[in-house]
Amino acid sequence: MFEFITDDDGDRGQVGIGTLIVFIAMVLVAAIAAGVLINTAGFLQSQAEATGQESTDLVSERIDVTSTVGIVNNTSDPTTLAELRVGVAGAAGADQIDLSSATIQAVGPNGQKNLIFTGTNQTNTTVAGGAARIGNVSDIPEGAFAVQDSTGEFVPASDAVLNDDERFTIVFNPETAPFGATDDAFSQGQETSLAIVSPSGATTSVDLRAPDLFTEGGEAVRL
Repeated sequence: MFEFITDDDGDRGQVGIGTLIVFIAMVLVAAIAAGVLINTAGFLQSQAEATGQESTDLVSERIDVTSTVGIVNNTSDPTTLAELRVGVAGAAGADQIDLSSATIQAVGPNGQKNLIFTGTNQTNTTVAGGAARIGNVSDIPEGAFAVQDSTGEFVPASDAVLNDDERFTIVFNPETAPFGATDDAFSQGQETSLAIVSPSGATTSVDLRAPDLFTEGGEAVRL
């Protein structure tokens, strides 16, 4: 009528409880591991997306150089340049590129400088002679570059945007460092190198070398 629990039954119960504890522990460990893997996968996905976007930007914001020209000083002794001009366009498939947010790393006969945009509407830059706007190349201050449109007009920051329809000319004052000095402008046979860095960090390099001899003032020479 009565059933007694033997020692063998007690041992089996203890083994069953131990197995259950181990099973629960394994489930907990698996759950923690799964959570770590999910978090890691999400982090890696975010990193991959950010890296992919940066790589896309480096391609889609690349600037192409279309021409490099110098304008010889129109003086009785035309041995220096009055303007340095670099034509630029957006690379094939490029998105809009804001040239006013670009920087240009220049190395020339008079050192190295990082150049920033200056234009007709700049208020944080004092141009040569205290002029209110960039009207001539000589107004471009040291450490700066200006941008002209296809009509030769200097443009403000809001208009200095490369797109499928717009091409611009980046203009430098050869009488300022690192190209030259007021009494020693960029001249015959001299060289300078430029690295044009778009807002996304895409870099276009170009070397400028003046001819060894200028023939007449006011002429345009290929650099």
